[in-house]
Amino acid sequence: MLPDSANRLFKLILSCACAVAVAACAGTRGGPIPYDREFAAPDAPSVVALEAGYKIAPMDKLAIKVFKMEDMTGDYDVDLAGHISLPLIGEVDAANMTTADLDALLTTKLGEKYLEHPDVSVALKQSVGRLVTIDGAVREPGSYPVLRSLSLMQAISLGKGVSEDANAHRVAVFRTIGGKRQAAAFDLVTIRRGEAPDPAVYPGDIVVVDGSSIKQLQKQLLQTIPLLSIFGPL
Repeated sequence: MLPDSANRLFKLILSCACAVAVAACAGTRGGPIPYDREFAAPDAPSVVALEAGYKIAPMDKLAIKVFKMEDMTGDYDVDLAGHISLPLIGEVDAANMTTADLDALLTTKLGEKYLEHPDVSVALKQSVGRLVTIDGAVREPGSYPVLRSLSLMQAISLGKGVSEDANAHRVAVFRTIGGKRQAAAFDLVTIRRGEAPDPAVYPGDIVVVDGSSIKQLQKQLLQTIPLLSIFGPL
């Protein structure tokens, strides 16, 4: 029979080995989203051009200029509720308005109390319809502007690459095709090796890199085990 200290060490090593084995299984392909499917391009953007009456949407970025008012001139983000907040005026509902409509509204509000004959201009600087969202186990998740053609590898690089607990074998891309939200899974490891094509990513896509909770659990487990319990005398 093993001494108690040796028995404890044996159980500890066995637990770590099991955790490593489970983590190895977790870092593979799997899940309900299909791999290697023909993933069509997304539907054409339903947003019309600015000159045809583009309506401001939440998460858009606006460039607002007020003549001789430097404190009010600058870039403004439309929040999720569709509002922008300006000095003097405060919160303004901008969603579903054209830039011309918002220009007229701001001109009216400034002229009521603060400025005589205010000169305001509003322009769309960045549209949410031209963004790709990178989420999951990446170093810097967020929404990034798409200014050119983009591949999956390039999209991941926008998020500064995958994080330490990422499962690069499972990367999901969500997009709207035929009016329905669809998804496809891709194996970043095989793409890096040149064994699979690097698929195109389009504005409006959401890219989610899978993260292994088993790997994170294993990391926490090893960090919390005192070194003396492993290297101490039996």
